[in-house]
Amino acid sequence: MPDSPMPDSPMPETGPADAPVRFDTKVALVIRADLAVWQKLNVAAFLATGIAAAAPDALGEAYVDGAGRRYGRMLGQPMLIFAADGEQLRTVREGALERGLTLVPYVAAMFSTGHDAANRAVFQAENPDAPDLVGLALRGPKKAVDKTVKGLGLHG
Repeated sequence: MPDSPMPDSPMPETGPADAPVRFDTKVALVIRADLAVWQKLNVAAFLATGIAAAAPDALGEAYVDGAGRRYGRMLGQPMLIFAADGEQLRTVREGALERGLTLVPYVAAMFSTGHDAANRAVFQAENPDAPDLVGLALRGPKKAVDKTVKGLGLHG
């Protein structure tokens, strides 16, 4: 993550429920394609929470059902999930760092831990120039994110 993160843009104005909404920012999750399904889902979930923590202003309002019961909030903008191999993940990481995007990493060693402090410890033990990435989340200006993930296909 950059030393001085870029300011997050506020949520777009809301209009009619069926009106298209345009976002100045984009969220992309990039997950290694050769992982087991449970690993892909695990990585996606953790990366999404990292983006929510890094950009709390991107969270929408709480959901309320027809009976008035309140539910939790979610990011108010779409997240696209891309597939990549190890080399593509390294390229995305380099591009995100160069562009100053909000960047959330997940490395293979995190699969063997059981809590956040252990995750941070194994991440810090990684080679800082070549971590064993299995996933990345990015958020930033739409054009910069698009350039960073250019050439990647969506997870199928």
